[in-house]
Amino acid sequence: MKPVITPEESARLDAAATEPVEALMERAGLGVALAAVRLGARYGTRVLALAGPGNNGGDAYVAARYLRRRGVAVEMRALGYPKGEGSPARRAAATAVAAGVPVRPLGDPEPADLVIDGLFGAGFRGALEGPAAAWAAHPAPVLAVDLPSGLNGADGSAAGPVFTARRTVTFHALKVGHLFGEGPDRCGEIEVVDIGLKGGEAELRLCEEADAPVPPRSRTAHKWSAGAVLVVGGSPGIAGAAALAGRAALHFGAGYVRLACPGALQPSLAAADLSLTTVAIGSGQRFVAASAAAVLAAGERFDVMALGPGLGPGPEGFVRTLLEKWDRPLVLDADAIAAAGVEALAARRHPTVITPHAGEFRRLTGEAAGYRQAAGLAARTGAVVLLKGNPTVVAGAQLWVVTSGGQELATLGSGDVLTGMIAALIARGLDPETAARSAAFRHGRAAADLAAAATVTAAGLAVQVGRFAR
Repeated sequence: MKPVITPEESARLDAAATEPVEALMERAGLGVALAAVRLGARYGTRVLALAGPGNNGGDAYVAARYLRRRGVAVEMRALGYPKGEGSPARRAAATAVAAGVPVRPLGDPEPADLVIDGLFGAGFRGALEGPAAAWAAHPAPVLAVDLPSGLNGADGSAAGPVFTARRTVTFHALKVGHLFGEGPDRCGEIEVVDIGLKGGEAELRLCEEADAPVPPRSRTAHKWSAGAVLVVGGSPGIAGAAALAGRAALHFGAGYVRLACPGALQPSLAAADLSLTTVAIGSGQRFVAASAAAVLAAGERFDVMALGPGLGPGPEGFVRTLLEKWDRPLVLDADAIAAAGVEALAARRHPTVITPHAGEFRRLTGEAAGYRQAAGLAARTGAVVLLKGNPTVVAGAQLWVVTSGGQELATLGSGDVLTGMIAALIARGLDPETAARSAAFRHGRAAADLAAAATVTAAGLAVQVGRFAR
């Protein structure tokens, strides 16, 4: 787990540091200089380091001093003199000048082999203007200090031009703006440098491999003890969504998966995968409120229900009856989310996971989707909220962000696969929050792995996840 903090928390940690700011700045500048070397800065390379008037600029001055010692042809371009008589940034500038680093005012962009962007850090708000805005379009590789200038560190938004970095060096911990909004497109590779700060309150936790467990199977496991998943869904035109969720649950380690679907669709779903069992709920083509009793009877031996893939709009009574009567873990996806409603979710007294994308979240809550809004919905309802996107947010007792998924997941049915994976992990014994986090992480990993060899489709992904089920 890597903590992700706000710019305000970062500023608080700086102010609370027990070591002198100069020592912290020295380590930060050295980290930037080493990153510049890894980007190709060497003897004779022309590097232009852009410095703002704050501590971010001070870091750039320190980096320039180290690079000068290495024989790099480094020069400073300053957006004003560092603030504060005797401030650490001003002393860093004086030390760089004493070491032979030329300093000139920031003017129009100049040719360079590498640009170090030390204009503004994570606390920046507003829009870049004048020469700073012009430099944002420089064609040379950019190494950003803390955060690319022009980017809002609180949410990754941008009100104007933004530097696009090949690499970003940040300090102590990731910031929210690195991972949200335009951050992932602007930051490039992100390197976190330890400069000696301690602690800090995480706004979110970045999910890593160790945070995405998969429970083992015992030697004596059988199909029922390995975890049984009931997938409820399927309607004309989108029945395949239920099959995708079921296939994913099987490939992700569930021992038994059954699809509960309208009777008219049972033959086609039964043929979709011979490993899946099916049960017809009613003789028509759609679920109605009376079908809920048949679903409950069909799911008597099952550990978890995945409700919603291919369900279709409209069956509010059916969904709300199941929310009330199903006394085991429940994963809600697609049309089942809107059909449930916030009040019915809050009234439920058994473990629940909901998996909205941004549009479904807005329809459910009336709010724009965001990590804080997801946390608020989780607090109001008691459900684990997996807000799908890039990145994906998992809100429960803790607030997690998952970045393993990429643009290859922008394909019809990939969310149904994720639903099946979550249900499989719950059936295999994980608590819902851990199951949602782990499934989201491994869903992204499986998609990236598949994309390296083939086009990602939901049908292929439902099988590929099996490689990550252990």
